[in-house]
Amino acid sequence: MTDKDLALNFDINNIDADFITEPFDTLRILREQDPVHVNSDGSLFLTRYEDVWGCYRHPAMSSDKKVEFLKKFGKCPLYTHHTTSLIFNDPPYHTVVRKLLSAAFTPRKLREMESLITGVVDGLLDELEDAREFDFVSSFATSLPTAIISFMLGIPEEYRKQLRGFSLNILGALDPVVPEDRMTAGNTAIEDFSAILKTIIADKRKKGPEGEEQGEVLSSLIFGEVDGRTLTDEELVQNCIFLLNAGHETTTSLVSNSVGILFDAPDQMRRLKEDPSLMGTAIEEFLRYQSPLQIGNRLATEDLDLNGINIPAGTYIHTSIAGANRDPEKFDNPEQVDIGRKPNPHLAFAIGHHVCLGASLARMEGRIAIGRLLDRFPNLQQTEKGQRMGLARFRGWNSLPVRI
Repeated sequence: MTDKDLALNFDINNIDADFITEPFDTLRILREQDPVHVNSDGSLFLTRYEDVWGCYRHPAMSSDKKVEFLKKFGKCPLYTHHTTSLIFNDPPYHTVVRKLLSAAFTPRKLREMESLITGVVDGLLDELEDAREFDFVSSFATSLPTAIISFMLGIPEEYRKQLRGFSLNILGALDPVVPEDRMTAGNTAIEDFSAILKTIIADKRKKGPEGEEQGEVLSSLIFGEVDGRTLTDEELVQNCIFLLNAGHETTTSLVSNSVGILFDAPDQMRRLKEDPSLMGTAIEEFLRYQSPLQIGNRLATEDLDLNGINIPAGTYIHTSIAGANRDPEKFDNPEQVDIGRKPNPHLAFAIGHHVCLGASLARMEGRIAIGRLLDRFPNLQQTEKGQRMGLARFRGWNSLPVRI
């Protein structure tokens, strides 16, 4: 089959395990042969940087998924969650939730978080010192962001080990193709997670907004208001679920992807060890090269022209962040890892009014985690093949065996 045939026959609604494991060659072919690809259901799949960037910036593009998700999920807990959380909504509701959260992500607050992150990282490294061999994902990459976002939301220790399982089951249902067992697991995760959060929220209401070091973000959501608007109990629960998923799963993937990339690019591993000042640009390159979020979505709310593409109102659009971040029209030698790459205008955190609120926190966690990890364990190496998450929309590892 020629590249042109492969591109024309591609269907985001019928992808296979090979694409999920290694999508980048297929994305290159689509970008070259059919960059505005029409899927079997009439939706578009965009793989060029300028098109994805333009889609995120265009004012007629909506993030509201109520119509699309009703067709996908039907009335169920997954539908309730994904149509109530911050990410899949437009202003004015999106504006209200974002304003309630923004106070927790100011530069001052992030500076305060730095010592907490460093302490969590050092504690995890202390625990691993004598282990010699361990799974990097479960022993380190998952534990760090789970501890941080749990601190911000006031999640008690006894619940934290369940969070990644909840997250993977909920996020897994966002893939273009979702088997029935994964749909069931996602709905169960929403129900179980909601029950835990309702108990935590009720306890927080009794205690009031003051007097506790942990749970500042939860307090903002419960007790804050924007122009007299407060969140309903359902909105509270679903946005807490969203924050826990967004706050720990993508950062888990950032940290584990970073180490996996360095294992595959030993020259860049040596370069980073020799010059730790490159850590900032290295994290940006890891985000570009293997973005934790691989595919986004938008809905055209009116007939529009996007870089010469005529898009009718009502068109559902899949944005390939992974494809855009390796577009040679935007990045020199995009298939090569360059930890010193400048500039690096990747789209891992999206852009526009839906740009990731926790991007600065994730970057900080990544810099501190990878920097202190390599400083403490300079002989870190992979011992056997790892296992990918197996999702199309999100890219990360379920396991990555290492030796120190």
